[in-house]
Amino acid sequence: QVQLVESGGGLVQPGGSLRLSCAASGSIFSIYAMGWYRQAPGKQRELVAIVTSGDNTNYADSVKGRFTISRDNAKNTVYLLMNSLEPEDTAVYFCNMRIATMTFPSEYYWGQGTQVTVSS
Repeated sequence: QVQLVESGGGLVQPGGSLRLSCAASGSIFSIYAMGWYRQAPGKQRELVAIVTSGDNTNYADSVKGRFTISRDNAKNTVYLLMNSLEPEDTAVYFCNMRIATMTFPSEYYWGQGTQVTVSS
């Protein structure tokens, strides 16, 4: 099967930076879109950024100009570089990938989530 493993979360002061990583492993044939979502306490999960297989990107308005999403297809990995972090960015961040395996032509997979806390 497919597993997504995230890393890079933690505690950072306002104005600081963090880089999240999410690596996919398993019987992968192809990976289409890769994205990052986040969920703050008491709020719904929301899209943060997405990158397509053609390297087109899209960002939530709240993170435009501060966050950068990128992908390394050779490593089946997606990154999220977060600069100028604000307390409002505090949330659990989840990666999501649309993956084709030898068994299924297209399914969405989620990572386990990584906590990002922005506080002084």
